[in-house]
Amino acid sequence: MSLSWGSVAAVLGLAVPVVAALWEFVLAGRKRLGYRVQLDTTIRDSAASGPDTTVLQRMQWDGTNLRDPSVVLLRIENAGWSPVVAGDYVAPASDPVGIRIAFPGRRVVGMTVTERSAQVPPSFFVPGAEGFETTGREIRLPKVILNRRAHYKVLAVLDREEGFTEPEFPEPEVTAGVVGGVRGGNIKKTAYYPFASRQVRWLLASLILVSATQSGFTLAGSDDGAAAPLDCAAGTLHLSGSTAFAPVLREAARQYERTCPDARIPLTATSFKGSVDGLDTLAAAGAGARLPDGRGLGDRLSFSDGPKSDGRPRLLPRPVALSLFTLVVHENAGVEDLSLKQVRDIYAGNITNWSQVKGNDVPIHLVSRNPGSGTRTTLERQVLDGRPLPAVTTPDCAGLDRGRPGRCEVGGTGTLLDTVAATPGALGHSEVGAAAARDDVRQIRIDGFPATLEGADEGAYPYWQTEIAYTYGEPPADSIAAGFLRYLANEVGKDVIRSKGHRPCAELDKPLLCRPDGSPSAR
Repeated sequence: MSLSWGSVAAVLGLAVPVVAALWEFVLAGRKRLGYRVQLDTTIRDSAASGPDTTVLQRMQWDGTNLRDPSVVLLRIENAGWSPVVAGDYVAPASDPVGIRIAFPGRRVVGMTVTERSAQVPPSFFVPGAEGFETTGREIRLPKVILNRRAHYKVLAVLDREEGFTEPEFPEPEVTAGVVGGVRGGNIKKTAYYPFASRQVRWLLASLILVSATQSGFTLAGSDDGAAAPLDCAAGTLHLSGSTAFAPVLREAARQYERTCPDARIPLTATSFKGSVDGLDTLAAAGAGARLPDGRGLGDRLSFSDGPKSDGRPRLLPRPVALSLFTLVVHENAGVEDLSLKQVRDIYAGNITNWSQVKGNDVPIHLVSRNPGSGTRTTLERQVLDGRPLPAVTTPDCAGLDRGRPGRCEVGGTGTLLDTVAATPGALGHSEVGAAAARDDVRQIRIDGFPATLEGADEGAYPYWQTEIAYTYGEPPADSIAAGFLRYLANEVGKDVIRSKGHRPCAELDKPLLCRPDGSPSAR
């Protein structure tokens, strides 16, 4: 059996990251003690020119001038993935010294530990601690316990030894070892890699080469009638429904068309006019299609904030996302937090001025979505405890009496936010992502909790709803409606949903329920 070059590239594409993982997490990830020389410099007078520079004679130690002082800063670190404990050091158990540092041509004048990780006990470095000392020719460090990535730094002040005439000093000599460590367990000089170690960079370069080769074979064979991705389908798909979920659908439709060249999803400014309008549109299209028994529409989907009402038996639900909504106010209201009782009292007409909830002295104007909006229905059901909104006082929001409270209605989320921003004292409701993108309105917390998925999970934030995709009957498996629904549930679709502030149902424990973890119906 012969293997194609494409198959070989695929095998290499799998093998290279496996080798990289084994190297980084198995071989190089065992016990590994390392050190870095972060500073090694002499202290000479740089004002003199030429090789005969002079020492700063005023630098002293214990009242004695230093002949040729220098400073060395070393970082001792656990460079592996396993902790290093006292019993891991190769020194005999009776010897408290774990690491020795010598400086050829120099004697140690003094030393101190200048920095240590929070988990490194300071008791190792107090004066008189066992194993923490200097003999004049070398520094001795104790068997310090180092958890993964822990480190400490040793600063040494040195002076040239009499009789040493070389112009430059050799590098410090660090001697230590750990049992079971990498390459015999000896301490190794490490380096800081802002991206990755040299070995890993070679492996990554190999992976890129393999991927490029594999892509070349893929492109070379693209003219041989290669099939489109599994979720792709040909045809035209009509979307309608929720204005709150419209940003997700517009972006998903754009990416689906880019991925699937034979798919068309035309969207206009009037494609999304509200949940109920979308359900009505879908039901009417299905009723006029004269479909055979057992067959559904394959070219239409409608999205609703929450479940449909009774009377549409042919519309089948598929939960897509968990959506958050929020109350929004004009900037001059002077409030950012309301209790649930205060919200209900405002919509009941018991509170009509923001000063009654310690805000500014401004009448409250309620700006609401038209009937049929899922955002509005959710507000009534879950925030207002099933109570309807008060009567409309003016059919045109521009006609609100600025001196007294009132209520008006608008068609879409964008129009509502524009109206709230332009109307002093206005209070409205919106999908969170759209509200967060505006800097001219303020979101309202409810009982101190902002509109977050975590708050909904804990049962503390009440204003949320399940976004449901409806089909007319069961669409054919190869239809563009079925393909687009699968697309929303795969990784790319879930990324689009998350990017707009919603939670994909597909990633919840109970995707068919698609409720916050803390809600009773999710248990």
